[in-house]
Amino acid sequence: MIALAIVFSLIDFQQLIIAIQHANYWLVAACVIATLLWLLVRAMYWRTLLCERARYKDVFFAINEGYLLNNLLPFRLGELARAFLLGRKSDPEGKPIGFWFVFSSILVERILDMAFGVGILVTSLIFVVGGSWAIPAAVFTGSVVLIGLIVMYVLARNQDWAVAQLNRFGQRWPILLKLGGGILPAFLSGLSVFTDGKRFLKAIGWASINWLISFVQYYLMLNAFIPGAKLSWALFALGISALGVAVPSSPGNIGVLEGALVAALAVFKVDYASAFAFAFTLHIIQYTLSIILGAYGLSREGETLLGLYQQLRNTKRPTAQE
Repeated sequence: MIALAIVFSLIDFQQLIIAIQHANYWLVAACVIATLLWLLVRAMYWRTLLCERARYKDVFFAINEGYLLNNLLPFRLGELARAFLLGRKSDPEGKPIGFWFVFSSILVERILDMAFGVGILVTSLIFVVGGSWAIPAAVFTGSVVLIGLIVMYVLARNQDWAVAQLNRFGQRWPILLKLGGGILPAFLSGLSVFTDGKRFLKAIGWASINWLISFVQYYLMLNAFIPGAKLSWALFALGISALGVAVPSSPGNIGVLEGALVAALAVFKVDYASAFAFAFTLHIIQYTLSIILGAYGLSREGETLLGLYQQLRNTKRPTAQE
């Protein structure tokens, strides 16, 4: 709300109306198609991180169900919901996939996304004059990402050691075994993509395609509202938005995404009204598609938002098998 208040205080609303009226809606329509393609590739990316233990259709709708709930709940709580929804399904061998296995794959997905976001931002800074204020954010986030990747890799390569350490400390503090004894092995198994070089490279490949589509989205939408916008503008805006929404905040990152994009485009002297029109329309497309697909995904499983909420409240703490 603070971010939106700041953005609205800067906007000339008459210019905003003009920007919306004169937008190239053919490019907006192309952006809608690119967004749908992004979701389809995203499912392939996440399914690879899941070691192909879930059907593509289930992964695709779980993603959109999670995004639907992210749009309604703060702090990206929809990620827990998609781990719950997909975790209760069975793998090709008929075994439950498991909440903690799915949840750990989501953490891997998030840390890899942050790595791509930092890489895109650092690359874009080569072409940007006046964007030095973004360097500290890139350095800090990059450091966090590097530490996270190292920790995940070490744990994935030394799963037996990690479980043994939990058991050792659990003898001194039994509550550790009570809380994590059944969870840790399942959680660590979700990091196994780090131990399979071929699958990890495949995941990086899908992630690269996914981020390339994001870049196309931004470039199309920028030119819909700001004719003649350069590739470097889209690259910088994408990098800033990736870092801007990295920390869980408002439902659907409302206000945060708009504020990040308006600030990014201000570097290129884009007027606030046009920048906000671009950011708002891009956000609306993402928001609408995820709501439609997420709602359909829930309905095909016979779920409702209220029913899912009640299940999440009433369910016992998931174990390694659940």
